[in-house]
Amino acid sequence: MLMISDVRKKFHTELGTVKEIFNGFNLEIEKGDFLTIIGSNGAGKTTLLDTITGNVVPDGGKIVVNGKDITNLPRYMRCNFISKVYQNPAMGTAPSMTVYENLSMADNKGRRFGLTMGLNKKRKIHYRRLLKELDLGIEDQMDTNVGSLSGGQRQCLALIMSTLNKPEVLLLDEHTAALDPKTSKIIMEKTKEIVEKNNITTLMITHNLQDAINYGNRLIMLHEGKILLDINGEEKKNLTTEKLLHVFNTKDAGLKDSEVFAV
Repeated sequence: MLMISDVRKKFHTELGTVKEIFNGFNLEIEKGDFLTIIGSNGAGKTTLLDTITGNVVPDGGKIVVNGKDITNLPRYMRCNFISKVYQNPAMGTAPSMTVYENLSMADNKGRRFGLTMGLNKKRKIHYRRLLKELDLGIEDQMDTNVGSLSGGQRQCLALIMSTLNKPEVLLLDEHTAALDPKTSKIIMEKTKEIVEKNNITTLMITHNLQDAINYGNRLIMLHEGKILLDINGEEKKNLTTEKLLHVFNTKDAGLKDSEVFAV
Protein backbone atom coordinates (compact mmCIF):
# COMPACT_ATOMS: atom_id res chain seq x y z
CA MET A 1 0.00 0.00 0.00
CA LEU A 2 2.76 2.43 1.04
CA MET A 3 6.23 1.65 -0.24
CA ILE A 4 9.33 3.71 0.45
CA SER A 5 12.27 2.49 -1.63
CA ASP A 6 15.94 3.49 -1.41
CA VAL A 7 15.15 6.98 -0.09
CA ARG A 8 18.15 9.21 0.47
CA LYS A 9 18.20 12.62 2.14
CA LYS A 10 20.92 15.03 3.26
CA PHE A 11 20.52 18.43 4.87
CA HIS A 12 23.01 21.29 4.86
CA THR A 13 23.30 22.81 8.33
CA GLU A 14 23.73 26.49 9.14
CA LEU A 15 27.40 25.77 9.87
CA GLY A 16 27.91 24.52 6.35
CA THR A 17 28.21 20.86 7.28
CA VAL A 18 26.20 18.05 5.73
CA LYS A 19 23.90 15.88 7.86
CA GLU A 20 22.77 12.63 6.28
CA ILE A 21 19.34 11.49 7.47
CA PHE A 22 18.58 8.59 5.11
CA ASN A 23 20.93 6.58 2.92
CA GLY A 24 18.91 3.94 1.10
CA PHE A 25 15.93 3.81 3.49
CA ASN A 26 13.31 1.15 2.76
CA LEU A 27 9.91 0.57 4.35
CA GLU A 28 6.80 -1.24 3.12
CA ILE A 29 3.44 -0.91 4.87
CA GLU A 30 0.31 -2.92 4.13
CA LYS A 31 -3.18 -1.49 3.74
CA GLY A 32 -4.73 -0.87 7.17
CA ASP A 33 -1.47 -1.21 9.09
CA PHE A 34 -1.23 1.01 12.18
CA LEU A 35 2.50 1.59 12.55
CA THR A 36 3.94 3.18 15.69
CA ILE A 37 7.35 4.82 15.27
CA ILE A 38 9.79 5.44 18.09
CA GLY A 39 13.41 6.58 18.21
CA SER A 40 15.74 9.17 19.69
CA ASN A 41 15.88 12.78 18.52
CA GLY A 42 17.45 13.05 15.09
CA ALA A 43 16.62 9.45 14.20
CA GLY A 44 14.65 10.54 11.11
CA LYS A 45 11.09 10.09 12.39
CA THR A 46 9.67 13.49 11.40
CA THR A 47 11.73 13.58 8.20
CA LEU A 48 10.11 10.28 7.25
CA LEU A 49 6.61 11.73 7.65
CA ASP A 50 7.59 14.96 5.90
CA THR A 51 8.93 12.95 2.97
CA ILE A 52 5.56 11.21 2.64
CA THR A 53 3.63 14.51 2.74
CA GLY A 54 6.02 16.17 0.29
CA ASN A 55 7.20 18.75 2.79
CA VAL A 56 10.69 17.29 2.36
CA VAL A 57 11.92 16.32 -1.11
CA PRO A 58 14.22 13.28 -1.07
CA ASP A 59 17.55 13.38 -2.88
CA GLY A 60 16.79 9.98 -4.35
CA GLY A 61 14.51 6.98 -4.08
CA LYS A 62 10.81 6.42 -4.61
CA ILE A 63 7.55 6.75 -2.65
CA VAL A 64 4.54 4.77 -3.86
CA VAL A 65 0.97 4.86 -2.50
CA ASN A 66 -1.50 2.28 -3.79
CA GLY A 67 0.70 1.57 -6.78
CA LYS A 68 1.04 5.26 -7.72
CA ASP A 69 4.47 6.89 -7.68
CA ILE A 70 4.04 10.14 -5.72
CA THR A 71 7.74 10.96 -5.36
CA ASN A 72 7.41 14.11 -7.47
CA LEU A 73 3.75 14.82 -6.78
CA PRO A 74 3.18 18.35 -5.40
CA ARG A 75 2.33 18.58 -1.72
CA TYR A 76 -1.10 20.16 -2.30
CA MET A 77 -2.13 17.20 -4.45
CA ARG A 78 -1.04 14.70 -1.80
CA CYS A 79 -3.38 16.40 0.66
CA ASN A 80 -6.28 14.81 -1.22
CA PHE A 81 -5.37 11.37 0.12
CA ILE A 82 -2.84 11.98 2.92
CA SER A 83 -3.80 13.66 6.22
CA LYS A 84 -1.56 14.71 9.08
CA VAL A 85 -2.11 15.68 12.71
CA TYR A 86 0.70 17.70 14.27
CA GLN A 87 2.11 17.83 17.79
CA ASN A 88 1.16 21.49 18.20
CA PRO A 89 -2.62 21.83 18.71
CA ALA A 90 -2.41 25.25 17.01
CA MET A 91 -1.59 23.56 13.70
CA GLY A 92 -4.14 21.84 11.53
CA THR A 93 -7.01 24.19 12.42
CA ALA A 94 -7.99 27.76 11.55
CA PRO A 95 -8.21 29.66 14.89
CA SER A 96 -10.22 32.60 13.55
CA MET A 97 -12.93 30.32 12.16
CA THR A 98 -15.62 28.54 14.16
CA VAL A 99 -15.63 24.84 14.98
CA TYR A 100 -18.44 24.40 12.45
CA GLU A 101 -16.53 26.27 9.72
CA ASN A 102 -13.36 24.27 10.36
CA LEU A 103 -15.22 20.97 10.07
CA SER A 104 -17.00 22.09 6.93
CA MET A 105 -13.69 23.19 5.38
CA ALA A 106 -12.13 19.78 6.14
CA ASP A 107 -15.23 18.00 4.86
CA ASN A 108 -14.88 19.76 1.51
CA LYS A 109 -11.10 19.29 1.17
CA GLY A 110 -10.08 18.87 -2.45
CA ARG A 111 -13.31 20.34 -3.80
CA ARG A 112 -14.03 23.87 -5.02
CA PHE A 113 -16.43 25.62 -2.72
CA GLY A 114 -17.26 28.97 -1.22
CA LEU A 115 -17.39 29.00 2.57
CA THR A 116 -21.12 29.70 2.61
CA MET A 117 -21.76 26.86 0.18
CA GLY A 118 -19.58 24.60 2.26
CA LEU A 119 -21.69 25.07 5.35
CA ASN A 120 -24.20 22.29 4.98
CA LYS A 121 -26.83 22.45 7.72
CA LYS A 122 -27.54 18.74 7.39
CA ARG A 123 -23.92 17.94 8.17
CA LYS A 124 -24.04 19.91 11.42
CA ILE A 125 -25.91 17.07 13.12
CA HIS A 126 -23.23 14.64 11.94
CA TYR A 127 -20.45 16.90 13.25
CA ARG A 128 -22.14 17.25 16.63
CA ARG A 129 -22.44 13.48 16.94
CA LEU A 130 -18.73 12.98 16.19
CA LEU A 131 -17.72 15.64 18.69
CA LYS A 132 -20.09 14.40 21.40
CA GLU A 133 -18.32 11.03 21.38
CA LEU A 134 -15.17 12.79 22.62
CA ASP A 135 -16.96 13.90 25.79
CA LEU A 136 -15.07 17.21 25.89
CA GLY A 137 -18.04 19.52 25.34
CA ILE A 138 -16.93 20.65 21.88
CA GLU A 139 -20.29 19.72 20.39
CA ASP A 140 -21.81 22.64 22.33
CA GLN A 141 -19.28 25.10 20.86
CA MET A 142 -20.00 24.71 17.17
CA ASP A 143 -20.20 28.50 16.69
CA THR A 144 -17.15 29.26 18.86
CA ASN A 145 -13.89 30.34 17.25
CA VAL A 146 -11.38 27.50 17.45
CA GLY A 147 -8.79 29.87 18.92
CA SER A 148 -10.91 30.01 22.09
CA LEU A 149 -10.78 26.25 22.69
CA SER A 150 -8.33 24.52 24.99
CA GLY A 151 -5.30 22.78 23.50
CA GLY A 152 -6.86 19.38 24.08
CA GLN A 153 -10.12 20.39 22.43
CA ARG A 154 -8.26 21.76 19.43
CA GLN A 155 -6.24 18.57 19.05
CA CYS A 156 -9.40 16.47 19.23
CA LEU A 157 -10.93 18.68 16.55
CA ALA A 158 -7.80 18.35 14.38
CA LEU A 159 -8.06 14.55 14.59
CA ILE A 160 -11.72 14.58 13.56
CA MET A 161 -10.97 17.00 10.71
CA SER A 162 -8.08 14.91 9.41
CA THR A 163 -10.19 11.76 9.16
CA LEU A 164 -13.55 13.14 7.97
CA ASN A 165 -12.87 12.06 4.39
CA LYS A 166 -11.20 8.77 5.32
CA PRO A 167 -7.71 9.42 3.89
CA GLU A 168 -5.65 6.62 2.39
CA VAL A 169 -2.76 7.50 4.72
CA LEU A 170 -2.94 9.16 8.15
CA LEU A 171 0.22 10.61 9.69
CA LEU A 172 0.35 11.40 13.41
CA ASP A 173 3.38 13.41 14.55
CA GLU A 174 3.36 13.08 18.36
CA HIS A 175 -0.24 14.25 18.31
CA THR A 176 -0.76 13.67 22.06
CA ALA A 177 2.61 14.97 23.33
CA ALA A 178 1.29 18.38 24.39
CA LEU A 179 -1.79 17.04 26.18
CA ASP A 180 -2.57 16.10 29.76
CA PRO A 181 -2.81 12.33 30.48
CA LYS A 182 -6.62 12.24 30.52
CA THR A 183 -7.04 14.05 27.20
CA SER A 184 -4.17 12.07 25.70
CA LYS A 185 -5.97 8.84 26.57
CA ILE A 186 -9.18 10.11 24.97
CA ILE A 187 -7.33 11.08 21.80
CA MET A 188 -5.51 7.74 21.58
CA GLU A 189 -8.67 5.70 22.04
CA LYS A 190 -10.49 7.79 19.45
CA THR A 191 -7.53 7.43 17.09
CA LYS A 192 -7.63 3.65 17.47
CA GLU A 193 -11.39 3.57 16.89
CA ILE A 194 -11.25 5.71 13.73
CA VAL A 195 -8.26 3.91 12.25
CA GLU A 196 -9.67 0.42 12.83
CA LYS A 197 -13.22 1.27 11.79
CA ASN A 198 -12.13 2.83 8.49
CA ASN A 199 -9.09 0.61 7.88
CA ILE A 200 -6.85 3.67 7.46
CA THR A 201 -3.13 3.05 6.93
CA THR A 202 -1.54 5.00 9.78
CA LEU A 203 1.96 6.00 10.87
CA MET A 204 2.24 7.44 14.39
CA ILE A 205 5.36 8.96 15.93
CA THR A 206 5.41 8.84 19.72
CA HIS A 207 7.88 9.19 22.57
CA ASN A 208 5.47 7.37 24.86
CA LEU A 209 6.79 3.80 24.78
CA GLN A 210 3.69 2.39 26.42
CA ASP A 211 1.47 3.96 23.76
CA ALA A 212 3.79 2.55 21.09
CA ILE A 213 3.18 -0.91 22.55
CA ASN A 214 -0.53 -0.57 23.30
CA TYR A 215 -1.63 0.88 19.98
CA GLY A 216 -1.19 -0.31 16.43
CA ASN A 217 -0.29 -3.71 15.01
CA ARG A 218 3.33 -2.95 14.13
CA LEU A 219 6.20 -1.04 15.73
CA ILE A 220 9.49 0.19 14.31
CA MET A 221 12.37 1.88 16.08
CA LEU A 222 14.54 4.29 14.09
CA HIS A 223 18.13 5.17 14.88
CA GLU A 224 20.35 7.32 12.67
CA GLY A 225 18.03 6.87 9.71
CA LYS A 226 17.92 3.09 9.97
CA ILE A 227 15.28 0.68 11.23
CA LEU A 228 16.71 -0.78 14.42
CA LEU A 229 13.64 -2.85 15.28
CA ASP A 230 10.58 -3.93 13.27
CA ILE A 231 8.07 -6.05 15.16
CA ASN A 232 4.37 -6.91 14.88
CA GLY A 233 1.66 -9.31 15.92
CA GLU A 234 2.04 -11.30 19.13
CA GLU A 235 5.68 -10.31 19.52
CA LYS A 236 4.64 -6.67 19.68
CA LYS A 237 1.96 -7.44 22.26
CA ASN A 238 4.57 -9.12 24.44
CA LEU A 239 6.87 -6.09 24.40
CA THR A 240 7.51 -4.08 27.56
CA THR A 241 8.89 -0.60 28.00
CA GLU A 242 11.92 -2.19 29.68
CA LYS A 243 12.69 -4.19 26.55
CA LEU A 244 12.36 -1.14 24.35
CA LEU A 245 14.58 0.90 26.64
CA HIS A 246 17.14 -1.89 26.43
CA VAL A 247 17.25 -1.46 22.65
CA PHE A 248 17.37 2.33 23.02
CA ASN A 249 20.34 2.07 25.32
CA THR A 250 22.31 -0.33 23.14
CA LYS A 251 21.65 1.54 19.88
CA ASP A 252 23.21 -1.35 18.02
CA ALA A 253 21.94 -1.59 14.44
CA GLY A 254 23.07 -5.20 14.33
CA LEU A 255 21.19 -6.27 17.43
CA LYS A 256 19.55 -9.67 17.12
CA ASP A 257 15.99 -10.33 18.24
CA SER A 258 17.27 -12.82 20.80
CA GLU A 259 19.32 -10.05 22.39
CA VAL A 260 16.38 -7.61 22.34
CA PHE A 261 14.19 -9.95 24.38
CA ALA A 262 16.87 -11.16 26.75
CA VAL A 263 15.90 -8.68 29.45
